[in-house]
Amino acid sequence: MQNNENSPIPIGWVGGFPPAGSPMLYPTRDLTSLPMLGNMDNINFLQRQLGVKWPEFSWETQKGSPNPKRCYQQFAPYISRAGYTDEGRVYSVICPQQGVWLKDEICINVEVTVTGQRGWVNEVTKEIAIDMTVEGKIWLTPNEKQGDKIKDVWPLLEYSFPKFPLNKENAIRVTTHKQNDPNQPIFEVIHGLNPEFSNPTFALHNDEAFATAYLAVEIGDIKLTKDKIVDDFNQLIMKAFNLGSGNMLQAGNTLSWNLWFTEPALVNKEEWKNHAEFWRKSIDVHHRSPTGNGGDAKYFDGTLFNPEANAVDEIIIDIINYIEKNL
Repeated sequence: MQNNENSPIPIGWVGGFPPAGSPMLYPTRDLTSLPMLGNMDNINFLQRQLGVKWPEFSWETQKGSPNPKRCYQQFAPYISRAGYTDEGRVYSVICPQQGVWLKDEICINVEVTVTGQRGWVNEVTKEIAIDMTVEGKIWLTPNEKQGDKIKDVWPLLEYSFPKFPLNKENAIRVTTHKQNDPNQPIFEVIHGLNPEFSNPTFALHNDEAFATAYLAVEIGDIKLTKDKIVDDFNQLIMKAFNLGSGNMLQAGNTLSWNLWFTEPALVNKEEWKNHAEFWRKSIDVHHRSPTGNGGDAKYFDGTLFNPEANAVDEIIIDIINYIEKNL
């Protein structure tokens, strides 16, 4: 990662995208005249990038309740970036990878995979307008610190047919869509901070950030595999993940994300291409990210979110019992 936070912005910015008179001019940010592009199809066009040094996530831990208890969590630095040309056209967006441990028994990985994007960046006005489609992918990771209970039943999952979510290729796929619009898979990355909720001081970086933007994506259902044993197992894993993360990916919940960018930097195209694989191999058994760890999930007053121990114990037992019963 090219960290230019204490360096001058590199020369090379040209600007000019979108062109004068375009309907895409901010604040209308109408991007419909641009095609949605595959996120990794145009890496060779990338020249510059904005890195998200402070990715501040927020969601309600008790969706729909009288007291929804909003959580805030800063993910690992530079877990996401926007890549664009010297003129400002966005061609690729790197999105987060994260993990949740349940009492050293189960390690659950989650990756937000960008399936389509379009947009622009203006380094002079510090404005950003991007449309995206994404899919959440969740899978289990084995390792030497895995709990004995899971180790005993892991071979049943690993060598069974059909395939369970033990790697990215067979991951649980979580659908997403625009907030309050299940029929619209495209959602917006908008200049500024999300106006729908207040932010605690620990989630603000006004004196350090070069620019800001935000997005809000609603979590949909998981995609079925057409195999009931796998589908029921996947539902258990989703329940376990939401217990450990405070319902971050609960269906119907909105995952909001304030992006705090550092100064523009140049793009290493080879590094960009291999970024996701590098992160997957670099995150160790307790998910220490290669650019540094993020923070813990907290409520507005700074109180840490802690999953209920009894509920976590119960879901682990449910998962093991399910494997033994069906395999």
